[in-house]
This record gives sequence, C-alpha cells and structure tokens, in this order.
Amino acid sequence: MSFRDFDVGTIGIVGSGAMGRGIAQIAALGGLTVRLFDTNPQAVAAARDYLSDTLNKLAAKGKIKEADAHTALANVHAANEIGALSDCQVVIEAIVEKLDVKRALFRDLEAVVGERCILASNTSSLPITAIAAGCAHPGRVVGYHFFNPVPLMKVVEVIDGLRGDPTAGDALMELARRIGHTPVRAKDMPGFIVNHAGRGMNTEGLRIASEGVASFVDVDRIMREQAGFRLGPFELLDLTALDVSHPVMESIYHQFYEEPRFTPSPITGTRLAGGLIGRKAGEGFYKYTDGRQQTPDEAPAPTAMPRRVWISRASHGAREQVLKLIAKSDVAVTIDTGNTPAPDSLIIVTPLGHDATTAALAENLDATRVVAVDTLFPLDTVARRTLMTTPATSHAARDAAHALFAADGVPVTVIRDSTGFVAQRVVATIVNIGCDIAQQRIATPQDIDLAVTLGLGYPHGPLALGDTLGAKTILTILRNMHSVLGDPRYRPSPWLARRAQLGLSLTHPEE
Repeated sequence: MSFRDFDVGTIGIVGSGAMGRGIAQIAALGGLTVRLFDTNPQAVAAARDYLSDTLNKLAAKGKIKEADAHTALANVHAANEIGALSDCQVVIEAIVEKLDVKRALFRDLEAVVGERCILASNTSSLPITAIAAGCAHPGRVVGYHFFNPVPLMKVVEVIDGLRGDPTAGDALMELARRIGHTPVRAKDMPGFIVNHAGRGMNTEGLRIASEGVASFVDVDRIMREQAGFRLGPFELLDLTALDVSHPVMESIYHQFYEEPRFTPSPITGTRLAGGLIGRKAGEGFYKYTDGRQQTPDEAPAPTAMPRRVWISRASHGAREQVLKLIAKSDVAVTIDTGNTPAPDSLIIVTPLGHDATTAALAENLDATRVVAVDTLFPLDTVARRTLMTTPATSHAARDAAHALFAADGVPVTVIRDSTGFVAQRVVATIVNIGCDIAQQRIATPQDIDLAVTLGLGYPHGPLALGDTLGAKTILTILRNMHSVLGDPRYRPSPWLARRAQLGLSLTHPEE
C-alpha cells in the first residue's frame, strides 16, 4: 500500500496532555480538522479550555489574528470514543511511554480507521518497529516525535520502522511542513537523533561532576560562557526534569547494550529518588524562587600577579594565544624565554585532551608550579576562561595564574585536574556521538545538525561544530583522553577519524 499523493484533512490525536495539546494547537492553526481523544473525557475538555486560553493570548499579543484563533479552536473537536477517529487520515498517539499500552492502542485503532490511515507514535524512546509489530499492517506505523513545548520547538523527527512504508514517512514529512514544523528523517534506533545526540552534553557533564573536577554551576558557566551554549548540562537537566531525563538516559544506555558513551550517572538516580528533579519541583541542581534560578555569586579574582611566566612550546598556536593575551592585558609580567622554566617562574601549559599532570610530566616540569589553560576557544574572544591545576599545584601558583588570566576583566574558573578540561571533553563527546550517528546511517549529516540545533538549541550541530573547531583537533582531544584514561567512551568514531585524516568536512556524505 502506497501513501504517495496522500491528502490529509483530518487528524486524530490520542492523549490530551502537554504533547497532545501542543500537536492539536499547531495542527488546528495549520487548517486541519483535529479529533482529540482521551480515555478521560474531562482531560479532553480541559485541553480544549487550555487551547482556547492559549489561542486567545496569542491573538491578544498580535502573534495570530483573532479570526484565526477562533477558526483554530473550531477545528478541534472532542472525540468521546475511539470510534470517532474513523474518518482520520492520520492518528497521532501521545500517551504514556509503555510499549504494551501503545501496542494495545494501535490494535484498537486498526479496528476503526481506514486502510490508508497512517498511525503515528510520538514516542521519545520506544522502538517504532516494536510498536508496529503488534499491528496487522505495520507498514503504516511511523514515529512522529515532537518536542515540548510543541508550538515553540519547531522540529519533528520522522522515524521509519524496519517494516515501515517509506511513503508513509514521506507523507508525514510533508504534513510537518504544512503545520509549520521542520521535519528530519531517522532510522529506528534508540534515541533517534536528538535524544541520542543529547547524551554528549548530559552524560559528560555528569561524569565531570562525579569526578570532582568542578561544581555543577562551574560546569554550566564554562559551557555557556566559554563554549557558547545557551544552557549548561545541569541547567538543561533542571529544565527537562530528572523524572523525564533520567529514565531516558537509562533506556538509551540499555538499548545500546551498555555502550560506555551513554553510561548514566548515579548523581541523577540519587537526586531523582530524593525529589530534586528540577525547575518544576522548585529544586534540582539549582534552587528556584518564584521560578527564578538561584545561582551563587563568584568570589573575586586574586590580585597578586606572577613576576615571571614560562609558557610551554608544545603547541605553538596555543603559546601565541597566551602571549597575545598577556600583552593585551598590559600587566607587568616578565616572559621567561628559556628552554626550561626558571626556578621562580609560573609554568603555563596548554594541553589538548591531556590533563595538567600528563602535560607536566611530558616536559619534566615542576608540577607545583604548573597551571593549564584551555585554548580550544580563543582566549581573546571567550566570555570566560578555564584554568586547571595538577594535584600538586601550590595555592600561590594557582592564584597567580587566576590573577593573570582575569587581568582584563574576563572571569576565570579554576578546575581540578581533568583530561580535556571541561569544554574540550564535553564538546569532543558531542561531536563524536554526532559522528557516530552519521556512521550508523541513522540520519543524514544535514538532518543530524538540523535536529540538534532546533531540538537542543545548540549554537551549531555536532558535525558543524566539529568542522568549526577542526576535525583533527577533536580527534586529538579524544585520542589523548582515551590514551590517558583507557576509557572506551572516548574512542573516536570512524566517521570522525577518517574525515580528519583525509581533510574532509564532517558533513561530507559517502556516495
């Protein structure tokens, strides 16, 4: 059965919670007739009231015309029983994330809808193939994963099950464009695109915190102000809430048969058990007062400058960055130009992927005077700089380096020793996982980047981010982290390694 030249005029939505209401809103504004069904009739009535209020507010703010608000609400009809969905060309389920419940619903829907009705699941984590397996006609079952809040998150994943008819997915791609959303196409794999790619930020941020490298707030500040992300991992987890995020982390980890890149953290499990789930509970990684995040103030930077500074020559470009910054800051510091540091020099190293200890040992440096600075993002353009000490670094050396790199007023975060600092290891993990999604042909490189920028709000998609920073640089960071730790979570994706070695863009497809 083909769904080419498929005309959609009426859609059914099963489930009137936040996702169901959101899908109903954009569909109704797109001119579709919507039949909204829920096993609880009162929930449907509440959903229509919510839509009425929302549409009227949009009209009052001038976002939509008042006539369009009235028309959209008139397009939404309460379905008192599942049989009322019989004339729908598409039915979208947005119910509880339980496979047996979804399968039972789809069997019931097959008994009432027409042969050419597409059955779409808004699941965020369950396999579409497994949902379709309970149907007599699995070819018409497609994943249609929207993001909350649906009207604002303008991307939808269209997922083809193993027995799915590609023309059914094509029809949903076109429907998405019609209702103002950007569709991306994915194979049926755990996490699809967005939840799969999102493991890089969250799981690596949690790993950094669990190693005692930096506090939650410091990790967030670094990812926002140094790496340029809109939210850090813990702000993002508070926003999505751990009662949603933690089960997804566990689900993706187990569905990939304990892939080390996706290992969940006991941090989120413990906090979930304690009810510290995020913004909606008033407390998560941060406390919230009247919905506003409470963030501790930073201590002022030390003021005692070093008299003499020796900068490692291991990376010429990084050394030039440090020299340029010192000159621009106009501080009275003598640059030690010797092949080895003078006994009174502060020692600055600039590792990629290595920790400060490894960098110190590689050049036989005095670890008590060694401080590392992260130069992945140019020091003269970032809104925050990150320094890293060895376990042996003295307080005097640490404070002197802090004063030096904060001399021009840019805030500095000092972290404990870590392979790859914070930004390097999180960004490299994001890029690496994005490359592996491409390697597995889950989606095209273009759809991977599009899905991540729209679905996660990252400044760049993972592949474009890798191109911006340099594929060879990302590969070096991963290989160095892997060599120091021996942890397979940092093994480079073949997609990344081959393109870095060939000098190709990470978005370059294979013929």
